[in-house]
Amino acid sequence: MARYTSSDPDVAVQLVFGDATVPEDSVISPRVDDVDGAYAEAQRLGQEIVHPLTTEPYGMRRFFVRDPDGNVVNVAAHRS
Repeated sequence: MARYTSSDPDVAVQLVFGDATVPEDSVISPRVDDVDGAYAEAQRLGQEIVHPLTTEPYGMRRFFVRDPDGNVVNVAAHRS
């Protein structure tokens, strides 16, 4: 993994080259304010959940969903 930050705490790029805790690697990881709501919406829409909603030991709450083009997206929020 490589992480690049700026002086603005809201701006960062993180490159992940593999995640052994999930069945498939994601191509992008958007951060959302309400990950539980996003998960419920993905389920309501019948989207393919690749990795269920999980709170990780390092403080991230996330799930993976497959987009219409087949890409895996890691939808995440920092645990409050």
